Amino acid sequence: MLAFLLCSPLLHQVKARDASFASFLEGREQGRRCDLVLETCDLQHESNGVTHRTEEMGSQRLVVRRGQPFTIMLHFAGRGYEDGVDTLALNVQTGPCPTETWGTRSHFPVSSRLQASAWSAAVEQQDGTALSLSLCSPPDARIGLYTLTMEASTGYQGTSFRLGDFILLFNPWCPEDTVYLEDEDQRTEYVLTQQGIIYQGSNDFIVSAPWNFGQFEDNMVETCLLLLDTNPKFFRDQNRDCSRRNCPVYIGRVVSAMVNCNDDQGVLAGRWDNQYSDGVSPMSWIGSVEILRRWSKFGCQPVRYGQCWVFAAVACTVLRCLGIPTRVVTNYNSAHDTNQNLVIDRYLDERGSLQQGSKDMIWNFHCWVESWMARPDLSAGYDGWQALDPTPQEKSEGVYCCGPSPVKAIKEGDLVLNYDIPFVFTEVNADLIYWILQSDGSRKKTVHPSIVGKSISTKGVGRDSREDITHHYKYPEGSDKEREVFAKAKRQKRPVPQEETGMTMRIKVPQGANNGCDFDVVAAIHNDTDAERQCRLMFCARVASYNGNVGPECGMKDLLNVTLPPRGDKVVPLRVLYEKYGHCLTQDNVVKVVALLVEYQTREHIVAMRDIYVKNPDIKIRILGEPKQKRKLVAEITLTNPLATPLNGCSFTVEGAGLTEGQKIQELDCPVEPGQEAKARVDLMPRQAGLRKLVVDFESDKLKGVKGFRNVIIAPLPK
Repeated sequence: MLAFLLCSPLLHQVKARDASFASFLEGREQGRRCDLVLETCDLQHESNGVTHRTEEMGSQRLVVRRGQPFTIMLHFAGRGYEDGVDTLALNVQTGPCPTETWGTRSHFPVSSRLQASAWSAAVEQQDGTALSLSLCSPPDARIGLYTLTMEASTGYQGTSFRLGDFILLFNPWCPEDTVYLEDEDQRTEYVLTQQGIIYQGSNDFIVSAPWNFGQFEDNMVETCLLLLDTNPKFFRDQNRDCSRRNCPVYIGRVVSAMVNCNDDQGVLAGRWDNQYSDGVSPMSWIGSVEILRRWSKFGCQPVRYGQCWVFAAVACTVLRCLGIPTRVVTNYNSAHDTNQNLVIDRYLDERGSLQQGSKDMIWNFHCWVESWMARPDLSAGYDGWQALDPTPQEKSEGVYCCGPSPVKAIKEGDLVLNYDIPFVFTEVNADLIYWILQSDGSRKKTVHPSIVGKSISTKGVGRDSREDITHHYKYPEGSDKEREVFAKAKRQKRPVPQEETGMTMRIKVPQGANNGCDFDVVAAIHNDTDAERQCRLMFCARVASYNGNVGPECGMKDLLNVTLPPRGDKVVPLRVLYEKYGHCLTQDNVVKVVALLVEYQTREHIVAMRDIYVKNPDIKIRILGEPKQKRKLVAEITLTNPLATPLNGCSFTVEGAGLTEGQKIQELDCPVEPGQEAKARVDLMPRQAGLRKLVVDFESDKLKGVKGFRNVIIAPLPK
């Protein structure tokens, strides 16, 4: 049997196979010695981060901007790269199903120079077995998370190596990018600055509210990309969605929809009824970072709750993080016109009290964002600032989003262009008509064409002062150009106010209004005729929300006999008592005052209205210690109780990009008595040098949403 096996063909087959296998192993070993073998790859996160202005996003992942070269370092084992002997090619891909057809995958060789319009790579320098490569994406590349691989071949032998991942963003420093912004100070403000001011209050009392955008804080860029991957368009068609991520217009619409949760797994749930016990009051937020982290941490469930400035601020954070220059804008006396007839109808009874009768509203203020981008989808002339509004108000193409609307088109009344220009045009241009309902069923009309769209504001570039940009949105009130634009927008003439009665009335606040104090408002009436006028004046104050809804009455006068002398003036005061408004004041701190003047002889009606912002006390912030990078500081924070009753459940919330690791909350153990100070100390460890903003919120049972901030300049580490 053994002899048979030794002579059998089966044994020869085994020997031949073993000999072939040994020869294969030997050849492979020889190939391994000759082939180019990658030992390590250094994506040079830190140095690339500096040149691409992404260093504050951290050094754990490479983040670069499109259309701008970045460098990687390759280290080979055994021998170095030999030009003419070795061939190197790179692959980049993004999205779940990358293809060259959709522009989400690219294969390109390492050559002698970079190309401007396509993915390319070139040898930068070589030192022995170390090879430095320069890579560049086209300025219209898709943004997102990319995987980078390399194919190395010598002769017919080839090997593939995974080099790592990187994130690609829009690039406002690249002239060929559609988000290119020429001015360096504006690029710094609208892309790199992580803190800002959002304007609230009223047109007559504009309030600066600090906000921590924090777009470069830990995991923010990953969260912003998760937001893109959670949008319904991605789930419907992943290839198409990822392919369109090279377009800021598309990204803007996605972000506008995803910041609210009305149609999707968006970031924020909105609420405006002052019932926030199952979440966080919109007035309590002081930054976007905590909101986005909560959304990401809890499985993309909406964070409760937001209102317009919170929606706008979170959208600003996401868009700046992705590289699109963005700023928050506030429009005072902002119209919400539900039937798009450019008229806001409000109804009063004979005593001057606001009545329901229309869904049209005038918000005390309303916030949205503007993003800077080209509009190649439109005819020439509409590049630049585009309005985007993530607050869910009306649907656009079946989704709660708004914009991008070219601000230039809004000013010129070009309403047929994409996207949602009629809605934004109305917000800044609608006419206000008061209908006074009479007891006999008739109605009296007063037209106010110059109330809406006032003091449109944004933070100034490089400073904390307000910049008025109303002229970007509309021509001067009453000008020929304004009437021309209005006519073009609706193909109709603007409503003409009723003839002057010879009487005027304004509401004034002589000394301001401070929370915890009584204050006076006056109706200042002027008779511009030669005849004495006999009138009735109804003068009413009610607490209100910033979106126009009114609450309980907190002051009232009904004067049946007001005599106005010829060419004379009359001042009628109304005292608003804290004991009347304090228990029902909303967290918006607004009291709406309405005056209705009726002239007995002619039965003419004059309406005057004013929103009064009730000012909270100031928060004082002292910085103890020398502000240096990676050196401990202490912030001492105080607030004086202005009320006549103790404050219970007091707490300070503190955050600041580069100053704190997320939010810090300090709860006070004891009530704060009237006139006494609430005080807290918070430790800070500045991680980044430069100008930083420490933002503070104070909460208690009777005083809520009080804001303060302090700018801190952090010195860098010695070199």
